[in-house]
Amino acid sequence: MKAVKLTGIRRMEIMKVPVPEILSASEVLIHMQVVGVCGSDVHYFETGKIGSLVVDYPFAVGHEGAGVVEAVGPEVTLVKPGDRIVIEPSVACGSCQQCLSGRPHTCLNNKFLGCPGQSEGNLMEYIVMDQKQCLKLEDHQSFDDGALSEPLSIGLYANKQANYLPDDDVAIIGYGPIGMSVMLTAEVSGVKSFMVSDKVPERLLMAKSVGAIYTGNPLRDDVVEEILAQKPNGMDVVFECCGDQDVMDQAIELVKPGGKIMIIGIPAFDRWSFSADLARRKEVSLIHVRRQNNCVEEVLSMMAKGQLEGSRMVTHRFTLDQTQQAFELVNAYRDGVMKAMIDF
Repeated sequence: MKAVKLTGIRRMEIMKVPVPEILSASEVLIHMQVVGVCGSDVHYFETGKIGSLVVDYPFAVGHEGAGVVEAVGPEVTLVKPGDRIVIEPSVACGSCQQCLSGRPHTCLNNKFLGCPGQSEGNLMEYIVMDQKQCLKLEDHQSFDDGALSEPLSIGLYANKQANYLPDDDVAIIGYGPIGMSVMLTAEVSGVKSFMVSDKVPERLLMAKSVGAIYTGNPLRDDVVEEILAQKPNGMDVVFECCGDQDVMDQAIELVKPGGKIMIIGIPAFDRWSFSADLARRKEVSLIHVRRQNNCVEEVLSMMAKGQLEGSRMVTHRFTLDQTQQAFELVNAYRDGVMKAMIDF
């Protein structure tokens, strides 16, 4: 089968590797159909690492995926051959302190698809997963819905962690796939006041088209001044979706006293900094968002009911053989890219 693997900084190669075998009675062989290119995948592409997770080449990334069940082990009861499924990429042990306290997303023994030292990703024609990692799609749902449920579930989880009211004022700084996921899932709950900032003009047009009441580009606009001119009391919640120090500085200025800053972006650096004086006087809550916790099925249900249209996020499509070009596009933010999908 074909697999696309990182072989160096900004370098990917198509390799021929054996089709993986079902080794456990509860495992499922999946024929991949689509994989979304995630910002974390691009971090590995561009720098070869995220923090302490360093790529050992060659290595396959990719974790936003959906496919068709090809074969199953003798004890599999949740899915059958021919089922169209979503892959839950986070494999928790189920027995550590974090898992037992209802936090499988911070499992102490977690193995996440496409994470160095944990598990290779799903940028390959076939992959084997335990049946617990396979969630069935409704007949009318697309494979794109399946792949997009991963970033959308992060957006939903971030909103739950923020725990704000529908009438609250919300700023989303960085309107990539995660920023868009925050906004789309919040809208389902009735939130309407969104202020959005991004450096890609096409993304701002997209934010405007789905309901943002303000959009600004920090390359040409004083985003903080313009938002506070409309909302002088500040924002109840600011979602940091860039992993950028300038954005953290903006968030501290934008958030109102007693407000929350939700930190979702993955920075390339090791330490954040912010005004201790301003953050202290405002009594700002800083909350990190680590992936998602039990939100995938809820997102799939929202999409199945027509409450959530994730497909509007997809702007570009590539074949498996074009994966290098897809990563180069996303890495450079070219052509107004929001979400690039790899079709098998």
